[in-house]
Amino acid sequence: MLKDQDRIFTNLYGMHDRSLAGARKRGNWDGTAGFLAHGRDWIVDQVKASGLRGRGGAGFPTGLKWSFMPKVSDGRPAYLVINADESEPGTCKDREIMRHDPHTLVEGALIAGFAMGAVAGYIYIRGEYIREREALQAAIDEAYDAGLIGKNACGSGYNYDLYLVHGAGAYICGEETAMLESLEGKKGMPRMKPPFPAASGLYGCPTTVNNVESIAVVPTILRRGASWFAGFGRPNNTGTKLFGISGHVVNPCVVEEAMSIPLRELLDKHCGGVRGGWKNLKAVIPGGSSVPMLNAAQCDEAIMDFDWLREQRSGLGTAAVIVMDQSTDVIKAIWRLSKFYKHESCGQCTPCREGTGWMMRVMDRLVKGEAEIEEIDMLLSVTKQVEGHTICALGDAAAWPIQGLVRHFREEIEDRIKARKSGRMGAMAAE
Repeated sequence: MLKDQDRIFTNLYGMHDRSLAGARKRGNWDGTAGFLAHGRDWIVDQVKASGLRGRGGAGFPTGLKWSFMPKVSDGRPAYLVINADESEPGTCKDREIMRHDPHTLVEGALIAGFAMGAVAGYIYIRGEYIREREALQAAIDEAYDAGLIGKNACGSGYNYDLYLVHGAGAYICGEETAMLESLEGKKGMPRMKPPFPAASGLYGCPTTVNNVESIAVVPTILRRGASWFAGFGRPNNTGTKLFGISGHVVNPCVVEEAMSIPLRELLDKHCGGVRGGWKNLKAVIPGGSSVPMLNAAQCDEAIMDFDWLREQRSGLGTAAVIVMDQSTDVIKAIWRLSKFYKHESCGQCTPCREGTGWMMRVMDRLVKGEAEIEEIDMLLSVTKQVEGHTICALGDAAAWPIQGLVRHFREEIEDRIKARKSGRMGAMAAE
């Protein structure tokens, strides 16, 4: 279990002062000018050595991503864009950083911007996050007033502006290139890659897009050393991580823990365990709604990190753990996710535009048992036709929950269809 002195987010629950004075008391903005004095390469090397992987879902090595930015400018300005569009169902970790510990993000934005030679940073915050925007804007204003960002940031001779941009509540704008389109004032639709943002991003200039948590942990990594951060978790899955646990646990919560913590330990220690005891567990979605679920048998030995979950054909995603006990109508739960992805598809790619609606309509009938057994395999084959055939990952996100459902609960789907045919449906929850 992670010790309190090893936690990066010391005001996660808003018990302390979130202002600049309070943040400084907790160690933020301590020695920031010194980090900048070490130079760009040193910062990138430290982040690489820490093993930090992107906390937004894909888990791409953060230092490596930064190193893709051009070392020498060709005349175009470079930008940092911070993805605060936390729209993945079940995910609420970045929200806690922005409303209770915003200076970790502002300081991280300065250091990351300097490391990639950016002239400005843009934080794109989710449309529904009103109070979070107010807290974050107040922190940015305080940092400007104290000379920590802006002209001659921290007295380093480096000029850096930080802007907060409020979205309008579109899930697709959480995809990095759709976010860039939205920032430019266009409709939020993903771009074809290549070119990648590091070559041509915001306004056609070199850009790096990072998640809030990925940026907010950087100042502490530099203060405490890369090897300290790399000391948590398994190799290639290092550091501390915010987990947001919801669903059928005694106490849902957001908690900072070491990577690679066993799922059972995470739920028992921080959430009071599964409602009705561990034996009452039916399934867990380990990383936000777009990753396939784990069944109860997998949960017994589940380790919460990128690699173990990928080996189980799931993923850590945003580490939003959604717990479902035996009372859950699991078919209905996945139908609800299908409905969400159908609603949020931007409609640019045909497989996703048509496929998400088609999958939802089949799920409509599966929930009620009004389908044929052969349709289960047909639905599975359609998910394979959508997955991997779209510009962005929304097609995958719509397909994976259904694949997980069929993989682990095919019998339940078949039983419902048979029950419907024989008139045994009775008072089932599906109606």
